[in-house]
Amino acid sequence: MRFQYKFDKILSLKSREKDEAQAVYEESVKNFEDAAEKLYELLKKKEDLESFQSDRLLGGLPVQEIRHHQLFIGNLDKSIAHFQKVVMNARNRMNLQQIQLMEKNKEVKKFEKIKQKDHHQFLANEKYAESRMMDEVSLQQYMNREIR
Repeated sequence: MRFQYKFDKILSLKSREKDEAQAVYEESVKNFEDAAEKLYELLKKKEDLESFQSDRLLGGLPVQEIRHHQLFIGNLDKSIAHFQKVVMNARNRMNLQQIQLMEKNKEVKKFEKIKQKDHHQFLANEKYAESRMMDEVSLQQYMNREIR
């Protein structure tokens, strides 16, 4: 007799949900990394510009160019603030997706554990039935010898 798990369809459904949650999580990680990379680039650009401006100030710099740099740094600050929010939102989404993935993993593991226990019970029942059949065959052979 072949082992048939009674919750096989549910297990396959939960496994598919887990795989989908894994894909969504990986996408959220990618989005977080992209946003963090953009934020890093903006911060690096601002640092480089401030360094360049301080070097130029030592040698003298026209007021118009100072204003231009300050305006550009102000715009960079706005972009940095925006991307900090984007990174925070992406991190929160990523953490939420990670929690959902962990929950899906737990569900799948529960059903796999139940399947494993059911399979062990099935094997034990089969072994018991086989043992009883062997006992019966032995008894039949013994009875056949007694009759002769």
